Amino acid sequence: MECKICRHETEFLWKARILGKYDIAYYKCPFCAFIQTEQAYWLAEAYAGAIADTDIGYVTRNIMYSRRVDRIARWSFPDVRRFLDYGGGYGLFVRLMRDRGFDFYRQDLYCDNIFARSFDVEDLRQDADGRRFGLVTAFEVFEHLDNPREELDRMFGYADSILFSTELQPRQPLKDIGDWWYFAPHMGQHVALYSLHTLETIAEAYGCHLYSDGKTLHLLTKKKLSFNTVKWVSLAGRASDRIFGRDFQHRKSLLMTDLQRIQQGSY
Repeated sequence: MECKICRHETEFLWKARILGKYDIAYYKCPFCAFIQTEQAYWLAEAYAGAIADTDIGYVTRNIMYSRRVDRIARWSFPDVRRFLDYGGGYGLFVRLMRDRGFDFYRQDLYCDNIFARSFDVEDLRQDADGRRFGLVTAFEVFEHLDNPREELDRMFGYADSILFSTELQPRQPLKDIGDWWYFAPHMGQHVALYSLHTLETIAEAYGCHLYSDGKTLHLLTKKKLSFNTVKWVSLAGRASDRIFGRDFQHRKSLLMTDLQRIQQGSY
């Protein structure tokens, strides 16, 4: 099977059951380390609900990224007037960013806009520059892309810079699907898994610079930054979360235990 990132021939990795009923094949590229599934014929079923029931971190994640994007935008893109959130879900992130003073719009073909109505990309005028932006954001989108290069072409059609989140593959070798939670076979939606080398390959293909925190948050941009804003904002955010978010709280978050209950169907 051809790699959907670099077009090299992939190697069979393993078979695994997704959605509790389909045994499907995973492949890994020996050149760029991209992991992909076989052609994803089950996606219509997997997206019966645009936001998975098990994605209970949706609200916390959007609040967290609104803080980090605020800093990255102010430090590295101070002259940008207009922004687009690609695959923007219910519009919560767009609403949060507009509340912070950033002129954000939403794009999503599969999900209803609940929180940011009147601020979809379709609401903008269609003249020559009406749908161009200074920065595109895309959070928890890349792992869902069955044809990532086609989607990247669309994103770069909107802007020369893409700030996105996706969990990078662990450094230790993966022996089966149970070695990494991000495969999320119960959802059937994660069909594209990236390594840092995969992102470097993408950056080279599009003539971009890559700035990454080496874990979750990444920036592809034609602009050369004076320092890796993404890394420093992520490090500062994690430190703040440890000090003010968990260590000094009286109550521990129920997010992970709630997720386990949902997956196990125990209420």
